[in-house]
Amino acid sequence: MATEVKVPTLGESVTEATVGQWLKKPGEAVKADEPIVSLETDKVAVDVPAPAAGVLGDIVAKEGDTVNVGALLAYVNEGGAAAAAPAAAPAPAAKAEAAAPAPAASAPADEDEGGSLTLSPAVRRLVLEHGLDPSKIKGTGKDGRLTKDDVLAAVAAGTAKAAASAPVTAPAAPAPAAGPSRAQERVKMTRLRQTVAKRLKEAQNNAALLTTYNDVDMTNVIEARAKYKDLFEKKHGVRLGFMGFFTKAVCMALRDIPGVNAQIEGDEIVYNDFADISVAVSAPNGLVVPVIRNAESLSVADIEKTIGSFGKKAKEGTLTMEDMKGGTFTISNGGVFGSLLSSPIINPPQSAVLGLHRIEDRPVVRDGQIVIRPMMYLALSYDHRLIDGREAVTFLVAVKNAIEDPTRLLIDL
Repeated sequence: MATEVKVPTLGESVTEATVGQWLKKPGEAVKADEPIVSLETDKVAVDVPAPAAGVLGDIVAKEGDTVNVGALLAYVNEGGAAAAAPAAAPAPAAKAEAAAPAPAASAPADEDEGGSLTLSPAVRRLVLEHGLDPSKIKGTGKDGRLTKDDVLAAVAAGTAKAAASAPVTAPAAPAPAAGPSRAQERVKMTRLRQTVAKRLKEAQNNAALLTTYNDVDMTNVIEARAKYKDLFEKKHGVRLGFMGFFTKAVCMALRDIPGVNAQIEGDEIVYNDFADISVAVSAPNGLVVPVIRNAESLSVADIEKTIGSFGKKAKEGTLTMEDMKGGTFTISNGGVFGSLLSSPIINPPQSAVLGLHRIEDRPVVRDGQIVIRPMMYLALSYDHRLIDGREAVTFLVAVKNAIEDPTRLLIDL
């Protein structure tokens, strides 16, 4: 008897997904509720669990296929009936191996721990290209899976070389003449990347985008952080970063300039009396933007805990639709990657986004004297249909004042 594996309900207004990676192969034993396939939606990856214990049978939807909610993905067979599935087609498997000698290097990884090191196509390609043994690489993805970053790190460190891979693959590459490589690789865009591209282009087409810049002296915030970071971490169990300060400063500025926290719906303007702050977080598949709910009512410690939780979930691939839903304003910190200055694009239907950048020592004039200060550029991109230049400048100055004098955050000034 076979049990159908179907696409589950994916969340509000989400009707389809892309099959990202099969975590089990036909013929492999599966436990009830064990993840067997990962689906990519517009915002997050969703693992589909096995509906029953048994053996994975025929796979109906292949990696890269677009599937709707309720669509059939595969079958899970019970008992001995499942064993026939992999045995029914030995010839195609053998044919595939004969056509591609490279999988010989990956066989030990597939056999290790009963197939627990199942690799995604992109990771497998990197492993084979560099002749690595994936069983010697520590995975940082969900359930210890290998990510592209894990493999690249192993390449840079010179570890995880597969002793048997080089002799096997060397004869297969008889390059007749040395020269610069002009190889190309064509990879289908993930659903997340497609959605990001679509929404950013829509923002450019539909909004009257304008960016206003300012800079901020980070001296006092850096001193406050250095003075209290150890006590803060001891009491709250989380590190004290700069995002807590900026989020509080943004919430205060949004209260004073409510248009920056509003959005256009048809011929109406919707003003929000709450601040749901979207924060850009790096994930293995790209940047994702989870939301800090009611940030205006949270302490700096609560904000830092929430951001830390989002970062961990993003790395593990466990962010949910609810984590990503909504948001009235976005903070994007390109400074962690070394960005000096940029013009961020708003995330519709939001009307504004604040871009933070790297901190660097620059000469500035204070009281008629040239001094060195740790400075950061701020960039506010906004929809000029709703937000006037005066409001944008006033908002940025309010954020700047709160950061340069953190006492304002305490006395709500």
